[in-house]
Amino acid sequence: MSKPAIQSRTLQDWLKQLDSPLLPATNSSVQAMREAFADSTRSIRELADLIQECPALALSVLREANRPGTVELEQAESLEAAISRLGIARCETLLKRLPAVDEAQIAQALRQIQLISQHASRQANGLFGARLARLWHEIHWGSLLFLAPVWALLAAHPELLETWQQRVLLKREAAHKVERELLGVPLLQLCLALSEHWHLPLWVSQSWRLLLKDRRLLVKALRIARDNEHPLQQQHCLDDDKQLQRWLTQPANSLLLANALAITAHHAWDSRHNLRWQMLTGLICQIPREQVQQQLHHNAVSSAQQHARPGLWHPAQALLWPDWRVSHIRAERPAEVDRLAQWRQHCRQLLAQPSAFTNVLQLTHCANQALASAGMQRVLLLLTDRQHSRLQAQQQTGLDKVALTLTLYPQQSELLRRLLSAPRQLRISPSNMAQFSALLPGSLKGLFPSEHLLLRSLASNNHVVMLLVADFAGHSFSDTQIEQFSKTCQCIERALSSFAQRQR
Repeated sequence: MSKPAIQSRTLQDWLKQLDSPLLPATNSSVQAMREAFADSTRSIRELADLIQECPALALSVLREANRPGTVELEQAESLEAAISRLGIARCETLLKRLPAVDEAQIAQALRQIQLISQHASRQANGLFGARLARLWHEIHWGSLLFLAPVWALLAAHPELLETWQQRVLLKREAAHKVERELLGVPLLQLCLALSEHWHLPLWVSQSWRLLLKDRRLLVKALRIARDNEHPLQQQHCLDDDKQLQRWLTQPANSLLLANALAITAHHAWDSRHNLRWQMLTGLICQIPREQVQQQLHHNAVSSAQQHARPGLWHPAQALLWPDWRVSHIRAERPAEVDRLAQWRQHCRQLLAQPSAFTNVLQLTHCANQALASAGMQRVLLLLTDRQHSRLQAQQQTGLDKVALTLTLYPQQSELLRRLLSAPRQLRISPSNMAQFSALLPGSLKGLFPSEHLLLRSLASNNHVVMLLVADFAGHSFSDTQIEQFSKTCQCIERALSSFAQRQR
């Protein structure tokens, strides 16, 4: 499906484009809310807690409650207040209007940014919920809906997230330059305009306004926070600047801090931006940065336990790795067109009649290159002897060179014996890892420390002669990658048959 062209280049054009469309919601969340609204025993607080699992409905309800022309003069700052104002029947009507689709049909970029918002809400509750208990509702819902303008933007143009990450986070291009080029207007200006147009909680608009129009105070605070090893000196600096001291005590800052911490952690826990926000949080809460970091990690794990979804990145995942400072965002690989051209070239060589190879080494080298150009990040290709008593590594990609010395003995592994009994493919994922992990040889698991793995045995003249092991650097496979892997294996199998005929 082609990407919709970005035609809006002015603030008014963007407001017009992003104001009307309703955000999609998953079928499961919509069904859960239907049942909840139909349950007369549910309190408004319980309904609000359930709605946070359906961000599209949360935004729709709050927008409707604060729509100009309502009788109430005060703006609803929390979802509980919005539900009370609208009533259950009206909320049910808003739910029916939402486009309900399967989760896979919602753009990954939209689901990812909503996961970041849910993470930010958990960080706000953990860091400030107890300190500002009377303002818990404002903190909770404001932090969740802070990025709502970005939800709408990525629902319309999901490709913008990957482009922004690559250019701003990895290539270190100036954010304002990239945003001007992509959107025609600064992103902060667009977010502020949408938050005001939708009458989101006042603290949301206040935070966007701070980032856009009053960054002087923020810069001064960040400079003082940098000297986090000398709290007494920090306090002296604040005593000398009463305006800054008053600003730091504003509860609305909790929204900005929580979202800044969640967004920067999405890139990497030890990114310079995340460390700056950690130190500012420590200054405001008057606790050491190490304690802030510990609390952030605890909150992230709690968020992941509730909100993590397959195919989406949650920063808590990095905490499970030996080097938790690593970023999941990788530089773009060669252009898709070039990669596909390389893959097709290798496949044509494999399919050539008569065989284009004069020896087995040439064939396996081409097969290895074909799998790598098919998107596999780590590949190990093993050949078996005629009696299936031994598997010897022949080619590798993305592994240590010691992998080529690997020898496996099928008689010691029931899984290997099954793979060698007939051509077959096994896809290992978190759902079946427990079932197959114990059956994998330890030396093979050491080379592929992953919960997402493909194993494929290939035959020539109905006799298995080769075993392929591949993964995507530990990440889950997309349907496209699985399909391309299977097509590559078919080409390799054809090449094996052609080579065997040439030998005869």
